Amino acid sequence: MDIYSETSMQIEQQLAEIQSKVADVLSLALKKGATQAEASMSKVEGIAVSSRMREVENIEFTNDGGLGISVYVGKHKGSASTADLSPSALALAVEKAVDIARYTSEDPCTGLADAELMATEFPDLELYHPIPLDPQKAIETAVRAESAALDYDPRITNTDGASYNANIGMRVYGNTHGINAGYTSSRYSLSCMVIGSEGEDMQRDYAYTVSRNASLLDSPESVGREAAKATVERLGAQKIKTATVPVLIDKQIAAGLFGHYVGAISGGSLYRRSSFLLDKLGSQVFPEWLNIVERPHLKGGLASSNFDNEGVATRDLNVVEQGRLSTYLYTSYSARKLNTVSTGHAGGIHNWVVGNSGQSDAELLKTMGTGLWVTELMGQGVNIVTGDYSRGAAGFWVENGIVQYPVHEITIAGSLQDMYANIVAIGAEQDCRGSVSTGSVLLEKMMIAGA
Repeated sequence: MDIYSETSMQIEQQLAEIQSKVADVLSLALKKGATQAEASMSKVEGIAVSSRMREVENIEFTNDGGLGISVYVGKHKGSASTADLSPSALALAVEKAVDIARYTSEDPCTGLADAELMATEFPDLELYHPIPLDPQKAIETAVRAESAALDYDPRITNTDGASYNANIGMRVYGNTHGINAGYTSSRYSLSCMVIGSEGEDMQRDYAYTVSRNASLLDSPESVGREAAKATVERLGAQKIKTATVPVLIDKQIAAGLFGHYVGAISGGSLYRRSSFLLDKLGSQVFPEWLNIVERPHLKGGLASSNFDNEGVATRDLNVVEQGRLSTYLYTSYSARKLNTVSTGHAGGIHNWVVGNSGQSDAELLKTMGTGLWVTELMGQGVNIVTGDYSRGAAGFWVENGIVQYPVHEITIAGSLQDMYANIVAIGAEQDCRGSVSTGSVLLEKMMIAGA
């Protein structure tokens, strides 16, 4: 029986069965000579459908499951995984992990996260909203999005397709400190990318929607129209001359700006001494009015979790307080490297909410006056070690708060230190489709390299 059609009791039974398998391999690891062990097991069922020019291009079903185990023999670590969940295969995986550990180099920082940090409470975070994985409905959803885009404007002449994805499943984590916990989750998304042309000019843009709950996705028609509208608005894009001007980073891509901050304050970058924010705890990084909080227990959040990938309990956290760097992010390994404790960030962050200064996007444009509104960033020109920032960009040239024309083939450059310190405003209209929720970000100035 599929996961989506099982009763609540059956789901609980299946979780219990997985937890039992995890408990068995942990017990076996100790019997085989491990001093510590941890294991995680997942089961995911999904469907992915793509269409192009209103025709089905691809249908893919997934039904995956597997168990991974890491064992510690003193300060030696060994890992193994298996997709075969039979008792003999699980026993073999344990034996292989223990054998590997006996040959790996000793590392004084390796081992499970501290026992006192383990999660002990597991409230329902409403991450599980199963629906039937109906291929016909999935096809219809993708085609509806693409059709709406193609019908939006005669200048929409081609598409790169629409994609619908649905995944439902469960995950269990356990270790020899005593935690053995599991949860169910679901995730649905729809995206559409189209191509527009006018004369010899061709432009491309996209739109997407994502949620734990399929009923909360934007309609296929609205996704298609949004993709088409964005594409048409880019037609006639021009190059601009090199200048230093204010820059507004659109909310749909602004999360990436804070993603660089995540990388710079993560323990791995710190113990390797490869971050421009090394030894900056308590320092002023952002304007005094800006606060960033982490809320791992948001109901239905895309990055919500009661515990991290090491079983460490997640908790509300003030990441930035009055513009100051108030915490670094540690896994157990990076924490030991730096003589501190894990902050529960093995596997990533958990729902960051970036504060705002109250303006709408239209008001931000007026505040900017004349400058560049960036709606697309390209390339990987960001150096976390030095903070140097240089990326390809496209968007719109704005004068007196009014959009004048689209621009492309430009580069924006600066340093993350200056960009963070010189944030003028952050919009109240937030994009919440990821692990960072933020509004559009207005920067005092950046170098724009153009024609």
